[in-house]
Amino acid sequence: MKYSTDTENFFDKVYEVTKLIPYGRVTNYGAIARYLGAARSSRMVGWAMNGAGKHPDVPAHRVVNRVGMLTGKMHFGSSTAMEQMLGEEGIEVEDDKVVDFKKLFWDPVIELGME
Repeated sequence: MKYSTDTENFFDKVYEVTKLIPYGRVTNYGAIARYLGAARSSRMVGWAMNGAGKHPDVPAHRVVNRVGMLTGKMHFGSSTAMEQMLGEEGIEVEDDKVVDFKKLFWDPVIELGME
């Protein structure tokens, strides 16, 4: 897929927000999209996360779907790598879903304020 300059800029913004997710917390694609003023762009945030492997400083493993499922786990090199990375941060995962998702959820709109 070839990205336009606008898409690349959006991806960069997604990566910057993702870098702010605190250790031991998770967020979802929609929360990042809302924070960036693009509430209907959750899928585009997902595309950005697919390419986050080129950015080792982006903790993409902390971004899950709206109910806490590890929908992006196939992009981490093995089917268990994302769960292992979350586990190293004390985040429990059961059946590919973050346990206590609501408690661990980090909302950038609330935590950072609207951009």
